[in-house]
Amino acid sequence: MSLDHISTGRFPRTRMRRMRADAFSRRLMREHTLTVDDLIYPVFVLDGDNRREAVPSMPGIERQSIDLLVAEAERLAALGVPAVALFPVTPPERKSLDAAEAWNPDGLVQRTVRALKEAVPELGVITDGALDPFTSHGQDGLLDDSGYVMNDETVEVLVRQARSHAEAGADVIAPSDMMDGRIGAIREALEDDGHTLTRIMAYSAKYASSFYGPFRDAVGSAASLGQADKKTYQMDPGNSDEALREVAQDMDEGADMVMVKPGMPYLDVIHRVKHQLGVPTFAYQVSGEYAMLRAAEANGWLDGRACALEALTAFKRAGADGILTYFARDVAAWLNDREV
Repeated sequence: MSLDHISTGRFPRTRMRRMRADAFSRRLMREHTLTVDDLIYPVFVLDGDNRREAVPSMPGIERQSIDLLVAEAERLAALGVPAVALFPVTPPERKSLDAAEAWNPDGLVQRTVRALKEAVPELGVITDGALDPFTSHGQDGLLDDSGYVMNDETVEVLVRQARSHAEAGADVIAPSDMMDGRIGAIREALEDDGHTLTRIMAYSAKYASSFYGPFRDAVGSAASLGQADKKTYQMDPGNSDEALREVAQDMDEGADMVMVKPGMPYLDVIHRVKHQLGVPTFAYQVSGEYAMLRAAEANGWLDGRACALEALTAFKRAGADGILTYFARDVAAWLNDREV
């Protein structure tokens, strides 16, 4: 917004601090407010019963078996959290070059979706459309003989995966792979199968970031990936015009909402996407962002609660309609004045 036409007034007739003097007037003029409705909680699921494993690089976050995750989901729904984003921990023996476990109708994700929708039908369930939890090499797609991630062949597998998730009852498919053309192919398949209300949250501007390390530890893909990177399909951190093109293309292909990932280092991209294109825009406060705040809190360097709320409010100020954040459970409790 341009301020050229606005008379700001001269001191002392205008004192900007007047409206900051009391809590009531600060509240009345607050431009952006974080609420529970803005939160999506990413969760990690593993096989077995009554199992939980701490993620060392993400204090407070655990991998949980389906039964424990269902109980967690019930608590989240009671706090008013609208949705969870589901990420599987695939045992090494079920990983393969063709990622066949990704579309197994009795796979971990598919069973988890069914359990969550049966137990907490009002809670939105978002599934990850990507192959890296299922490939033996840790990449998000199928490889050719030279090790290059093939686009069109990968899209065919992503369509199979999306179909299986929709059939299991997922409310939202979130393709996070950054293959060209996958949104259109998935949308066409969902329409053909009669899943006309299954939404697509496209990770349209997913950057080849260094902030993903703790997440890869959590799902067990770090060891598979090794020293390789994902720069041939994820976006260059130096680009933002390209993000607008990616978003526009995904919306044209049938996405219902788009994602910018990571969050805090890309607030400018969130702002451009929302204010230039006007589409439903989401941000992912990724594992590295979460881990940094938790580590600073543990060392007594920062007030963890205050900084988490401030960071998430920054996403709202930039234009995000909602935020995937590992703080979601805690923030929902804080906003409801409940114990975590």
